[in-house]
Amino acid sequence: MHKIAAMFTAVAASLTLAAISFADTPSSSNKWRIELKGKALSTGEIQFRVTPREGDSVDVTANIRSGRAENNVAKDVRDAFAAKLSPERYTVEVDDGEDVLIKKKSGQPDFALELVESDVQHVSIKVEGE
Repeated sequence: MHKIAAMFTAVAASLTLAAISFADTPSSSNKWRIELKGKALSTGEIQFRVTPREGDSVDVTANIRSGRAENNVAKDVRDAFAAKLSPERYTVEVDDGEDVLIKKKSGQPDFALELVESDVQHVSIKVEGE
């Protein structure tokens, strides 16, 4: 009886660890939208992480100056991604003025996009897969 209880406990612990590990894994998509709203009230950085299903993560940091309107913040973010990501794997563009689209190119793996940190005041950032 004790062996069955020990095996049950071990299986339950393994399943719990697997669930926690899976929950921490960001989802993947072929295209991501970064929505930027508000005027920057401070100079700072917005940090992102791009993680392809196959390959190493790439950290991207956009430097934002105080007083930048949301359309200009979007351009700064676009430029930061364009400077760090391979043009053979991704396209990066501004959409609707205040949004940035990042898309994988044909034949490339899906990827995850995460907002790591931002210390820019009054700019809200929403990252969503499409």
